[in-house]
Amino acid sequence: MDKIVVEGGSRLTGRIPISGAKNAALPLLAAALLPTGASTFKNVPQLADVRTMAKLLRMLGWTVDEGKTKTELTIAPPTGKKKPKLEAPYELVKTMRASVLVLGPLVARYGRARVSLPGGCAIGARPIDQHLKGLQALGATVSLDHGYVDVTAKRLKGATIVLDMPTVTGCENLIMAAALAKGRTVIENAAREPEVEELATVLNKMGAKIKGAGSPLITIEGVDELLPIEHAIMPDRIEAGTFAVAAAMTRGDVLLEGAVPEHLDAVIAKLRASGVTVAAEAGGLRVRGTGELTAVDIITQPHPGFPTDMQAQFMVMACIAKGQSVIREMIFENRYMHVPELGRMGADIHIDGRVAIVKGGTKLTGASVMATDLRASASLILAGLVASGKTEVLRVYHLDRGYEAIEKKLKAVGAKIKRAKQ
Repeated sequence: MDKIVVEGGSRLTGRIPISGAKNAALPLLAAALLPTGASTFKNVPQLADVRTMAKLLRMLGWTVDEGKTKTELTIAPPTGKKKPKLEAPYELVKTMRASVLVLGPLVARYGRARVSLPGGCAIGARPIDQHLKGLQALGATVSLDHGYVDVTAKRLKGATIVLDMPTVTGCENLIMAAALAKGRTVIENAAREPEVEELATVLNKMGAKIKGAGSPLITIEGVDELLPIEHAIMPDRIEAGTFAVAAAMTRGDVLLEGAVPEHLDAVIAKLRASGVTVAAEAGGLRVRGTGELTAVDIITQPHPGFPTDMQAQFMVMACIAKGQSVIREMIFENRYMHVPELGRMGADIHIDGRVAIVKGGTKLTGASVMATDLRASASLILAGLVASGKTEVLRVYHLDRGYEAIEKKLKAVGAKIKRAKQ
């Protein structure tokens, strides 16, 4: 098992290329189940979750081939007498909840899917009731058996679906299902994340008729067939946000190559309120930490609000900022597991339910800390960048699910960081 070792005190300067977005890549790979031929995706991030999704697609009977570079994948359906398997087993779904994204495409194209219930995860329960409610509205029959959900339908039919909450994966599953349904589907209270827009863009390239993605109201006119496409995956806004915080904390000057400013409006607003200079440039986003950081308050919300996936990173920045910050985590009920680990490094954080009160101006010191989830892993590395002495971040397999070669990218802009055996 690997660990990340960080020596604090270095100022980050230079350019960091932003990889393809994990949260866009996973639904797009699932969408490759829909067209009649082989689709090619470029700018695919090299992540454990992407490898897991590719493994699942292969188990279902699809061919997944790497192109000239590992950032390119071509996904082709079963051919000849080879029939697709329509089951996503527990062994894979338990390691990556996004595996449930094959549910909508399989039911839409083949009339049936059997997918293991993902259950909860370390940061809180994330049920799929909205996925199933939407599929039932489209005419599917849903049954639960021994930890699996069976969904069947001769052909899905358009309907109006009102989501109880703007769930991202639920909305994506239903958009993919509705793309091949008969008639019109309207999704109200839809998730507005850029990754949802990206999925709609790709499906429309395949021949779908989707309008309103990125707004709370999405309309889908079902079609009989979708065709294969070639598409480059959008840059990862959370990776970009993480490196932006790293630049700010180290008083650095970093160009985030490929970052899309419009995807980071809430993050940029809080960075500027903290005293950080952020400017869009040709080819990316430049972040300069020019002086003392100022405390800011944060409330995590669905997009376009402040993203929950940036909460842990901003909490670390709050530890060294001047003043007191109040952070309210309104998305997941158990997303403060990094707090005890930051406490080992000297952070002064008080938790009261969903509220974290962070006393700034703390001098962090290096320590051996344990990563508990993906974004917590990144936050502990950020803490190590500004802590005195050496920080060891253990259990970084969480990190590898969502950050491509983070230690190499940080080292290239001046960080003293390495990966080592635990």
